[in-house]
Amino acid sequence: MTRYADIPKPIRSGIVVVDPERGTPQRIIVLQFNPDTLERSLSPQAAGGSGDAGGGGSGSGDRNEALRLKGPAQETWKFTAEIDATDQFEVAAPDGIHPELATLEMLVHPTTAQLREAARQTKKGTIEISPIEMPLTLFTWGSKRVMPVRLTELSINESAFDVNLNPIRASLGIGMKVLSVSDLPAGHRGADLYMAHLAQKEQLARAARSGGLGAFGPAGRNGVIGVGVGNGSVGGAGFMGRA
Repeated sequence: MTRYADIPKPIRSGIVVVDPERGTPQRIIVLQFNPDTLERSLSPQAAGGSGDAGGGGSGSGDRNEALRLKGPAQETWKFTAEIDATDQFEVAAPDGIHPELATLEMLVHPTTAQLREAARQTKKGTIEISPIEMPLTLFTWGSKRVMPVRLTELSINESAFDVNLNPIRASLGIGMKVLSVSDLPAGHRGADLYMAHLAQKEQLARAARSGGLGAFGPAGRNGVIGVGVGNGSVGGAGFMGRA
């Protein structure tokens, strides 16, 4: 009989706010429930002109640039998370889930101190005020996905309240952009973390089972696909199964 103690504790996903100078965590936001689904989108940074991105027409870009990339793909993530104070009665919640919501909202707000400093610079007659820099934000989804991100979307649907009108249940729509070396300056801690994230992808890709031309049927066995690349097996992920 399986005992409750034998059931492995699930790993939680979450967001870590890091001091970019010291690399120390400033705040850790653990998602109460792991999202059921993730929507990810990757857009290659092609070196060719806009005509190369068409869907079948004649491209107007440089043909020598058709297979070149300017940098890492632009990657975005979207998911829905839930917060429910009624699911954790053992935790005192006099303000409902206000603190949890405020913590997430402060990822897209400057602090009052930063706003006051910007106002002070304006009164001093500073001609150009630099945009306010936010802390480095990391999103973690297991040990194989730790990446620097910027929140691009945060929608909140509050669906239950206590007698003081504090929200006690909410659904969060979160959108993020993965920050790559194209977005961060050289030497930035976030750029180093992105390189580690990309290296993890490369390691996983090398672990994928290699396929063979025979998996493509007659076209592969007759060498049609192999023209120009040689006969035999072509390395790659074997998503179509063994020949």
